[in-house]
Amino acid sequence: TMELNDANLHTLTEYLQKTLSPDPLVRRPAEKFLESVEGNQNYPILLLTALEKSQDDVIRVCAAVTFKNYIKRNWRIVEDEPNKISDPDRTAVKANIVNLMLTSPEQIQKQLSDAISIIGREDFPQKWPDLLTEMVTRFQSGDFHIINGVLRTAHSLFKRYRHEFKSNELWMEIKLVLDTFAQPLTELFKATIDLCQTHATDINALKVLFSSLTLISKLFYSLNFQDLPEFFEDNMETWMTHFHNLLTLDNKLLQTEDEEEAGLLELLKSQICDNAALYAQKYDEEFQPYLPRFVTAIWNLLVTTGQEVKYDLLVSNAIQFLASVCERPHYKHLFEDQNTLTSICEKVIVPNMEFRSADEEAFEDNSEEYIIRDLEGSDIDTRRRAACDLVRGLCRFFEGPVTAIFSGYVNSMLTEYAKNPAANWKHKDSAIYLVTSLASKAQTQKHGITQANELVNLTEFFVSHILPDLRSPSVNEFPVLKADAVKYVMTFRSQLPKEQLLETVPLLVAHLRAESTVQHTYTAHALERLFTMRGPNNSTLFSATEIAPFTEQLLNNLFNALAIPGSSENEYIMKAIMRSFSLLQETIVPYIPTLIGQLTHKLLLVSKNPSKPHFNHYLFESLCLSIRITCKANPASVLSFEEALFPVFTEILQSDVQEFVPYVFQVMSLLLEIHTSSIPSSYMALFPHLLQPVLWERTGNIPPLVRLLQAYLEKGGTTIAGSAPDKIPGLLGVFQKLIASKANDHQGFYLLNSVVEHMPPESIGQYRKQIFILLFQRLQSSKTTKFIKSFLVFVNLYCVKYGAIALQEIFDDIQPKMFGMVLEKIVIPEVQKVSGQVEKKICAVGITKILTECPAMMDTEYTKLWPLVLQALIGLFELPEDDSIPDDEHFIDIEDTPGYQTAFSQLAFAGKKEHDPIGDAVSNPKILLAQSLHKLSTACPGRVPSMLSTSLNAEALQFLQGYLQAASVQLV
Repeated sequence: TMELNDANLHTLTEYLQKTLSPDPLVRRPAEKFLESVEGNQNYPILLLTALEKSQDDVIRVCAAVTFKNYIKRNWRIVEDEPNKISDPDRTAVKANIVNLMLTSPEQIQKQLSDAISIIGREDFPQKWPDLLTEMVTRFQSGDFHIINGVLRTAHSLFKRYRHEFKSNELWMEIKLVLDTFAQPLTELFKATIDLCQTHATDINALKVLFSSLTLISKLFYSLNFQDLPEFFEDNMETWMTHFHNLLTLDNKLLQTEDEEEAGLLELLKSQICDNAALYAQKYDEEFQPYLPRFVTAIWNLLVTTGQEVKYDLLVSNAIQFLASVCERPHYKHLFEDQNTLTSICEKVIVPNMEFRSADEEAFEDNSEEYIIRDLEGSDIDTRRRAACDLVRGLCRFFEGPVTAIFSGYVNSMLTEYAKNPAANWKHKDSAIYLVTSLASKAQTQKHGITQANELVNLTEFFVSHILPDLRSPSVNEFPVLKADAVKYVMTFRSQLPKEQLLETVPLLVAHLRAESTVQHTYTAHALERLFTMRGPNNSTLFSATEIAPFTEQLLNNLFNALAIPGSSENEYIMKAIMRSFSLLQETIVPYIPTLIGQLTHKLLLVSKNPSKPHFNHYLFESLCLSIRITCKANPASVLSFEEALFPVFTEILQSDVQEFVPYVFQVMSLLLEIHTSSIPSSYMALFPHLLQPVLWERTGNIPPLVRLLQAYLEKGGTTIAGSAPDKIPGLLGVFQKLIASKANDHQGFYLLNSVVEHMPPESIGQYRKQIFILLFQRLQSSKTTKFIKSFLVFVNLYCVKYGAIALQEIFDDIQPKMFGMVLEKIVIPEVQKVSGQVEKKICAVGITKILTECPAMMDTEYTKLWPLVLQALIGLFELPEDDSIPDDEHFIDIEDTPGYQTAFSQLAFAGKKEHDPIGDAVSNPKILLAQSLHKLSTACPGRVPSMLSTSLNAEALQFLQGYLQAASVQLV
């Protein structure tokens, strides 16, 4: 416990101050210190005290952010993980935080509001029943700083109703919220609107009131999202009348000079457009009486709003409203008239597809954001995207007329461009955009456009208007049009014929040299997508031989592009490098010695401050591919890779770069698995460090570390037994930690199986009994399906490795008759659940040995189990796998672990081949069973057939006859 005293408060403040230092040598240790004390009781209370009492505003904000992140990491209680927040602390936090949030300045209010919603996500309503009532009573305060604090917190608490799956639990919670909250919210809405009239000339009052109205409108959206609540249906008149009035309101005082930033009026109207679209889409019957006046109001809004950036959100939401209305059969009649369609096309769609100077600035100076918006579709709130959605919506019922209207526009835009390309290039940009939005009916990330409008000839447009731009010798002229051309190829890659795509590959390779970030990024992305396309027989559409002629240019240009300012950590380029390696395979071998130097240099740079997770992931994938492809041709070259990589890896492990450690383990496993002889000394030097408990505390490290230790055991079991026997307890300590966790017990078994398979038997003799005792303790405390499946595989592997007698003796040595209990309670009833070819084979061979090489099975009280075990084995061969899981077992997926812990990122190209410990010794376990039974029957004639005829069911007996015939043996 940390006492709540001034000395501790002072220390905490000092460390918070240091976490703000730009110098990593000051900042890092301070962050580590705070992390080391965050498990102490009273730590969160001290943080809140600093936040409340400190005289220094910077410290107050820092304490608020630290507190929020602490809550985010630790509030959720996860099975098997330590619970870092004591119950008294949890109670104290919930008792004080609402009041503290409401009385803090806005910057701190926002952080605490987030913290409340994180706690609420776990504890509300069951463990925090009075949260809402405490908040609702503050509506009466009349103080809008407090009221907005409540609204903001409620918004972050209820926002998740917009994307949660329907469930009974969710309904109950929403119902509870509506019962407490809907009425006061409606009263507040009406009162706030009245106050706007009262203070119509007071700009400061209006600013506060309009932010309240916007928050109230957002809450309306969240509470109405899942279903139309009865309360809101009864009060629709109130809400919709006010929403409609607010849409048409124009208050000179609230108009802003700023052209970029949306003002309060725009934000409120944008949210109202969303609310109207929600009702028009989901509750169209109830909303029908109000719809025409909203269509009119929103139409007028669109026709009168300027092109400035500050109106983007409003315009795009307004267009999205029209898009959602025009797709509903109910409202088709509103749009049928040719004049209406023409006027929508002319007044709404075409003007909002223009490439504005603001877009041009973003293209040139803020390329990263431009790419995220345009390429990754986070452009939900751009005018272009909304206009594009409206085109798609209109095409649902009016494809013919709309295509005809736009063809006219496209032709006139292209004519304008042709007259004077330098001055009119934006006309061509709009034309390409229009064609794309007209032609695209359905698209996926994987294939680009999958369904196209038959009325648009994509190939002809490509040849006449796209290819010329790609062929142009000067790659830096008209970068926007070049980027458009590249994007066109990428978008319609599934529609264009292969010959044309192949013809564009060398053109795209040349475009990688473009100075414009957007242009060379799109190009890298387009190549990467083309290289992943599948041909008719599921191989890649382009073969390595077709792309091979461009290899040198391609690799040169990709690596040089990483040197262009602004693209040093460009994830699209890195992904294209990975994909090129993967496609070209051995074609790249001659280039690897040069490239590996560039890749390791890049790795060293980014490891100093990893900020682009995707880039880093593809960088490691590319390293794995270089290793795999080169070592496939020449296994001895693994040494030169180790020489190049180990210095960087050592630095990453020593500086504990958390994001990279799991990757380093995976690449090291890949390298170690390639070695053919014994384990190199450079790996043995690292071995003791891999067993340090601190490494195993991070969930993201567990899968790659287990795999690395398995590689150590496989290549160096005897070396470890000979030169590091004192490390065996540490190895088994890791197994013990993993086996205690429901989430990671299977990883513990992977390790244990490798120990049994690869360590010399005498080296682990003294530990065997303890291993089994640990497994039995876990079986008693929590017997899950996953654990039992792993346990069965282990027991049978042990039997295969050490023999059935050793297995029976170790069980009966722990407790008399234990062997029979395991057979009766676990093997016979559960073996049907084992899944996986190799796992089933291990169990089949192990059980065959129990049946035929264990004397106790033939002449003790275990004999009555013999036919049941045999029947279970035949079931394992012949019956479908039992994949049922009891209701009370909800496994925590590794991915679900909360907070900031880096979840484990599996490298696809570091993949491990499935390993079969039995190998070719047994090719068909059914034949082995037949042969082993034959051998047993010759040792004790007459016994086996009589046990079979009295106790085995007819169907199983028939299968067994089949095995005996296939093996050409008989029972004696």
